Amino acid sequence: MMTLRLSKQIMRVTFGAAAIALLAGCASKGEPAYTPKELQSFNETATLDTQWRQNVGNGLGRARYPIAPARAGNTVFAADAEGLVMALNADNGDRKWQVELDTPVSSALTAIAGEVYLGTRNGEVIALDQRDGSVSWRARVSSEVLAAPQANQQLLIVQSVDGQVTALDRASGQERWVYTSSQPALTLRGTGTPTVIDPVTFAGLANGRLVTLDNRSGQPLWDLQIATPSGRSEVERLVDLSGQPLITPDGRLFVTSYNSRVVALEATQGSVIWESSLSSRKTPLMVGDYLFVVTDDSQVVALDAGTGQEIWRNDDLEDRWLTAPAFADGNLVFGDFEGYVHLIDARSGDLTGRTRVHKSGISVAPVTEGNTIHVQANNGRLETLEVTP
Repeated sequence: MMTLRLSKQIMRVTFGAAAIALLAGCASKGEPAYTPKELQSFNETATLDTQWRQNVGNGLGRARYPIAPARAGNTVFAADAEGLVMALNADNGDRKWQVELDTPVSSALTAIAGEVYLGTRNGEVIALDQRDGSVSWRARVSSEVLAAPQANQQLLIVQSVDGQVTALDRASGQERWVYTSSQPALTLRGTGTPTVIDPVTFAGLANGRLVTLDNRSGQPLWDLQIATPSGRSEVERLVDLSGQPLITPDGRLFVTSYNSRVVALEATQGSVIWESSLSSRKTPLMVGDYLFVVTDDSQVVALDAGTGQEIWRNDDLEDRWLTAPAFADGNLVFGDFEGYVHLIDARSGDLTGRTRVHKSGISVAPVTEGNTIHVQANNGRLETLEVTP
């Protein structure tokens, strides 16, 4: 669910139900304020078979923190909003370990190079040893962390809700540099997730700008206004880059923005290759020469990654609050607000499969490996599905 945040002087504001419906597109019970498209029957050409399921604590909490699971090798790592972290065998769901942290978790997990990294509501970043869940180090950043921490060989880059980007030493958690950006008065609840490679970090900001930071110093190499505020009200002027920039091996960068456009850039200079008028707050997905975007009204659009030309559009799941897409066995994978997992053929755009995980809904993107899908529902149920043609 999308909620709102007032930055700087006022960090939390509670709106009435009518204001929430107007500003955030959510009803008081956490469901869309408008009518989602009803699910229709279709020619099912793929099945989703449950391999195992586990309950991970009490789930994502009433605020539905974006605590997406992560997979490394044969282990799936998952957490709940109260600080429970679990490691599970990816094949059968057997628990390898679990720990209860003394602080509530608020970010998606990142599992890399023997560590699990996560952020907390009180502005901590914690590194856990993948072998047993023991704490390797803890570090403090400026405010709550909702975006998954991102790593290169030396650094862990953390983007907090006040717009600050902090680089921590991956081995020790020691602060290396800090980049501070200006925040508009009103932003979407949440932040963009930075994209990190060895030399630079690409960070999308709530003011609609994309900045490229030198990882040696945190100094900006270039920044670009991706989305320009327009309209009379603060809500109309929201332009958050709340997805994660997507970089390709050949140096192209794809960026989505709320209330604005999808842009393809040349990564070293920031020059625009093409742009498309699609509003999205989700991270795009690239498979082959197709770029897949979930729009803010949950239409799924396939674009030619080279030109930006629209190839196909699927509106069968319109207004169903789809997650960002994942990819499994030739299919795009999405969760929705009623807890369904949907498959869409990546080449044709047709629905191919569907199953329901839990009525509490799914608000974090699935994690995939081959034809295996790990999906965590809002109540904490972690289910592993296998795609079978």
